[in-house]
Amino acid sequence: MAGIELKQQLKLQQQLVMTPQLQQAIKLLQLSRVELVDMVRTELEENPVLEENLESPSRDVDRYSENEAPEPNVQVNSEPTGEEAVEGSKEIDWEKYLENYANQPPTSASRNLAAEEGPSLEATLGSKTTLTDHLIWQLQMTLVTEEEERFLMMVIGSLDKDGYLKETSIDELADDAGLDPEDAEEVLKILQSFDPVGVGARDLRECLLAQVDALELDIDVRTVVENHLENLEKRNYKAIARDLGLDLEDVYDVARIISNLEPKPARNFITEEPRYITPDVHVHKIGDRYFVVPNDDGLPRLKIAGFFKNAMDAGDDAREYVQNKMRSAQWLIRSIDQRRRTITKVTECIVEKQQEFFEKGVNYLKPLILRDVAEAVGMHESTISRVTTNKYIQTPQGLYELKYFFNSSIKRTDEDDIASESVKNKIKEIVDGENSRKPYSDQKIVDILKDNGIVIARRTVAKYREMLGILSSTKRKKLF
Repeated sequence: MAGIELKQQLKLQQQLVMTPQLQQAIKLLQLSRVELVDMVRTELEENPVLEENLESPSRDVDRYSENEAPEPNVQVNSEPTGEEAVEGSKEIDWEKYLENYANQPPTSASRNLAAEEGPSLEATLGSKTTLTDHLIWQLQMTLVTEEEERFLMMVIGSLDKDGYLKETSIDELADDAGLDPEDAEEVLKILQSFDPVGVGARDLRECLLAQVDALELDIDVRTVVENHLENLEKRNYKAIARDLGLDLEDVYDVARIISNLEPKPARNFITEEPRYITPDVHVHKIGDRYFVVPNDDGLPRLKIAGFFKNAMDAGDDAREYVQNKMRSAQWLIRSIDQRRRTITKVTECIVEKQQEFFEKGVNYLKPLILRDVAEAVGMHESTISRVTTNKYIQTPQGLYELKYFFNSSIKRTDEDDIASESVKNKIKEIVDGENSRKPYSDQKIVDILKDNGIVIARRTVAKYREMLGILSSTKRKKLF
């Protein structure tokens, strides 16, 4: 049996150390603007060393100064990691730091760089009437029994976003309300006669029939809705005419009337609040050049409360507590500053590479991938991905997410490659300019694009068309 032998060996190994400071910087970088504001507000509440500077910021400061958050006895360009960071932080002269910090400008984050005014107070007040409120108001003015009212209230509470009753059986609701199930159908028609007419229907046919009856439309219209919705959807007007013994022109008239009915009764009662987007950066054209200006409006300006200097002499425990909070506040300020400069740097690179887009519009968008920007700015692709996610840019062409400018490449015959987003826009322009009575097929769109030097497969056209929400040629065709 071989003896057990102890040996010492040297092994060289590379390892990535994720310090808490680095983790915080990465977390801040991937936050959206709204999330960043919430995070800063939370830090203001939890860290007593941080406070918001409410003084008017200087208008002549366009960029952060490198020494906004001076760090005595620590070189700004070198960031120790692991144990070195902990040991180095203990040597910081915090008293001198507080004295120097009082003379420095605060972290600027609400400079009035944009001339646009915010929404008026009136625009923030008031609320739309919901479908539920509207129906209950009408029910309260309708003469019904207690059981019928309870049943209709349950139906109203079971409607989906389009105003349909699809998930729940009326027999179950009637049983819960103490209403005879045989009477439920007639009571439901009371609700379907409310405004908007057809609300509470269980399918499209029932919804349209309620509107046909309320408007007292022609019997042919009712017959088509009741028996030929499938043919109507497929635009198979000849089959309808043959079955009903009508002329084709009469079927066209019926179809035109039905097309004016409302398939989604709750369409005008959408309760979703609009989503407001605040751009992270603005792009301004001055002369022949474009300038990227960070948008810091609405973001609290941070500074370190100077009165904590007195707490440094209150004992070892108090001193250690203040130092920890001071260190956390300092890193937050530096991380926000670094986030701001990184977003600006990446945006400047995008503006440089997409110059023609800012001049002429989406048709001149160039192919661009994360690696192109990463190599240009000297960052990793994952960093570029974090920077461009949920970050928005206000341009002369409109408001866009930074990710919008990254597109795959589509080859052209005689010119440089074109961005896929530009191809989508060209498809939309082709469809918008077609004859509605003779819409272009996907193959015809392929041929038109080929004439413009863009080689693309038919299935790719179909995919882009669906992404744009454009129907197929058979469903776009209008015969009247």
